[in-house]
Amino acid sequence: MRVLGIDPGLRNLGWGVIEAEGSRLSHVANGICHSEGTELAVRLLSLYDQLSDVMARFAPDTAAVEHTFVNKDAVGTLKLGQARGIALLVPAQAGIPIGEYAPNKVKKTVVGVGHAAKVQVDHMVKMQLPGVVINGPDAADALAIAICHAHYIRAPGAGLRIKGTAA
Repeated sequence: MRVLGIDPGLRNLGWGVIEAEGSRLSHVANGICHSEGTELAVRLLSLYDQLSDVMARFAPDTAAVEHTFVNKDAVGTLKLGQARGIALLVPAQAGIPIGEYAPNKVKKTVVGVGHAAKVQVDHMVKMQLPGVVINGPDAADALAIAICHAHYIRAPGAGLRIKGTAA
């Protein structure tokens, strides 16, 4: 099964694709979609086009997106939510199931602790995907999301949505 992990961001949207065969995981590709332009609508369209290209090139069977966390900056949180909408829309248009995971669940699954630092996540991704060359912290987070999804996808009630249905 091919899994696409997506770490939503308005400036940098990380993505990572892995193959999961039973408990064996292997790296396929990873990268970062950088939004272009200054207007919000143009930036969102840029992310949409780039993520759509990733979907077309790697044809994942399922996708996973990290939940948005709320912080003190309401405007920043709202913009991140809009980028997350793109991250959900693109795989939904392809008709593939989408899992959604809280950041702490991803970290706990990949590292073993829910409040792991980015360097720990990066290290454990490299341990679980030997030989991977990670294209930046956002791509590392996306690969971690894909790994988390690969672990939970076979579990009943994994929180999957298909073609926009409720989880």
